[in-house]
Amino acid sequence: MTFTSYNNVSIPSFMYGTAWKKEATARLVQLAVASGFKAIDTANQLIHYQEALVGEALQALANEGIGRDALFLQTKFTPVGGQDHRTPYDPSADLTTQVRQSFDSSLAHLHTDYVDSYVLHGPYSRRGLGDADWEVWAAMEALYRAGKTRMIGISNVSAEQLLQLCAKAAVKPMVVQNRCYAAFGWDKEVRDVCRAHGIVYQGFSLLTANREVLAHPGVRAIAGRHRTGVAQVIFRCAMQIGILPLTGTTDPRHMREDLQAEQLALTPEEVQWIETMGL
Repeated sequence: MTFTSYNNVSIPSFMYGTAWKKEATARLVQLAVASGFKAIDTANQLIHYQEALVGEALQALANEGIGRDALFLQTKFTPVGGQDHRTPYDPSADLTTQVRQSFDSSLAHLHTDYVDSYVLHGPYSRRGLGDADWEVWAAMEALYRAGKTRMIGISNVSAEQLLQLCAKAAVKPMVVQNRCYAAFGWDKEVRDVCRAHGIVYQGFSLLTANREVLAHPGVRAIAGRHRTGVAQVIFRCAMQIGILPLTGTTDPRHMREDLQAEQLALTPEEVQWIETMGL
């Protein structure tokens, strides 16, 4: 199963997230790929990610015969407000230069000459989009046109901001990556915009942001009927409503179990109940 954006680039239906893995990053990325993951998400942001260790894992995998083209690789440009003192670019440079420097640094970290998806880690403005957002987006559009990335996207974005970006950008985003809360219909407003524009919606924190959902008797009953775990039910429901899920599990058994969610088939009634349970 894959998710395909309006520019006809497809993403494997489950993505392994590398945030907060620290020195274990390389080992866990290799383990995730060995377990069956074909899409890896990272960022050039040393507070939360070790992008260079993702690259180390990719080199090790290449030595095992799993080449770069066998994997979908996504990384991010993180604005200076989301960095500590270890910025992967000159923080005093103009924003266009910052994007180029960060991107070149990512290519070096990942030992590749292109990425599959390049994502703005979050808008500079809380509401709407400002001059900084448009300058950065234009720099990302240039990378896309140059063939350095097959997709561009944005993370941590509101429906209002996404609509504005779709309306005014020369190149619309192909992916959106947001934290997903059941209490807000699993980010229904943003998902609706994505659906209307052919954008692939990636959801993170599906489990950690919804612990009360995992404990809900109704979800446990669905898991019991399908003889599977509650995590697999949530991940499969996400896929069936158009969310490409991320998982960051460090447990090899959970990696394999999470991927088994693709084999589940929830009924339309089960999906609708889970999708609207928090509303």
